[in-house]
Formats: sequence, structure tokens, C-alpha cells
Amino acid sequence: KNALLFFLARKFLYFRCVVCYTETENLKKGKCHPMEQNVKAVVLAAGKGTRLRTEGVDLPKVLRQAAGKALLDYVLEALSFLKQSDVVLVAGYQRDKVLSAFPGYPTAVQEPQLGTGHAVQCARELLNGFRGSILVCYGDMPLMRRETYESLINTHRREGNDCTLLSVISEETLPYGRVVRSADGSFARIVEDKDCTSEEKAIRELNVGVYVFESAPLWEALEQLRPNNAQGELYLTDAPAHILARGGKVGVCPTCTAEEMLGVNTVEQLMQVEEIVRRRGESV
Repeated sequence: KNALLFFLARKFLYFRCVVCYTETENLKKGKCHPMEQNVKAVVLAAGKGTRLRTEGVDLPKVLRQAAGKALLDYVLEALSFLKQSDVVLVAGYQRDKVLSAFPGYPTAVQEPQLGTGHAVQCARELLNGFRGSILVCYGDMPLMRRETYESLINTHRREGNDCTLLSVISEETLPYGRVVRSADGSFARIVEDKDCTSEEKAIRELNVGVYVFESAPLWEALEQLRPNNAQGELYLTDAPAHILARGGKVGVCPTCTAEEMLGVNTVEQLMQVEEIVRRRGESV
């Protein structure tokens, strides 16, 4: 009997070692499914969309439609690798309409709206006690693909980062923050377009504004944010620099495309998104 127990115990330990080794190797290679990696998402969806207001249409920005579906619908479809209970919406303007349209999601309220950093702060209560990775993205970026979110998460976990930001390499001169790297290629800082020197303007790697954070460094960084800007808001873009300054590890995942990074702030951009959505549908 003792010999049998000893044999079974050895078999069990061998099996666990194989499983642990396989999981570790898969994580290094970026093959682990995000649902298996203790991940939650925060989707910023509080905007009013003032420049999108057209006659007879009074909706939160994320409920404006492209090709017959709300912008937020596309974002949540791309996040379908996560359970609904793990996706927190941050609503603000006409939040009741957002809650009514997406009743299955935990929802935080941002009122008043004091910037992207403040929006994530508003979600903290719903993430209280969570220890893991938090994806922060936007409800008005409907072209982002599931594969891009997963690539960002896998890069974050594989590299063991405290924060990983999504970037795009673009030959166009666009009004996005530039990703400045150190001599060894590591992340140094983000410089907003309006603050760029002529040399920094020439940088082709742009910050998309989508991030994955480890929860503890994120909350610490958000506590350090200050509204030292013309808008008097708390900017999430300042969080990576705070994490880096405290000795944390910040990485960059340059897998986004210029098409995916398109957000909707104007009627013209909404029309552009709709055209791309229809083209994608025709190519499937």
C-alpha cells in the first residue's frame, strides 16, 4: 500500500512539473490565453462627444453607431476573450443609456470627468482586492482587433512588466504622443505632440493610449498624478513615467496598426470608421 501511494505521489509531482514547465514556456512565448492570466479590463466610456453632436442625435459618444452598431459594441466584441464580469465600463455622460445598452457589465461612474487618469481611478472600487493585470482601453476605438489586445497582454506577461503600452509605427505626422526610447531600446518616456522638439517630432513610434498595468503599480501611480496642465485633468499618459521613476519596468508593444488606432471624435472620423468597418465585413 505504501509503495502504491509513493508511486502515485511521484506520478502526481511529475505531472505538475510538466504542467508548470509547459505553462512557463508558453508564457515566455506569448502563447497563454489572456483568460488564464488573471486579467481584467477597464473601458473608458464616459465621453460626451461634443464634436459628434448632430441634429436630432443626443447620445453618449460610445453609443453613436457605425454600420448599424454602437462603437462600444465593437470594442466589447474584441474583448470577448474576457468574461463580462471582468470588463469594467466607466460611464459618465448619459450613463443610464450606457447601462441600459450594456446591462451585463460592471459599471463605474465618472462624474465629473477630470481626465483619463481620473476615469481609471473611478473604476478602482470595482477592482478592489484584485491582484493581476489591468487592460485599459477606450470605448470610442472600434477598430482595435482582439489579436492586438491579446498581443499587448502577452507581451506584458512574457516580459514581466509593471506597465506595457501599445504603440504604432506610422510614417504619417499625426497628433499623438511620441514614444521616446533609451539608447538600449527600452522605454524612456512619452512626449505629447504639442510638447515635442523638432527631433522628437521626427519619431515615428506613437503612443496609442492603450495600456496593461499590474494592479498595485497602477494604483500607486494614479495616486501620484497631478492636474498640472491647461485642462486641469489627470492624464493616464503620465502613469508609465511614475512607474519607471519608482523602479518599475515599463515596456512597449508596437503591434498596433494605424487603422486600429483611429478613435472617433468627429463626424468625419465616424464616417471613416464606418467605411473601414464595411470594408472589413466585405473581406471576411
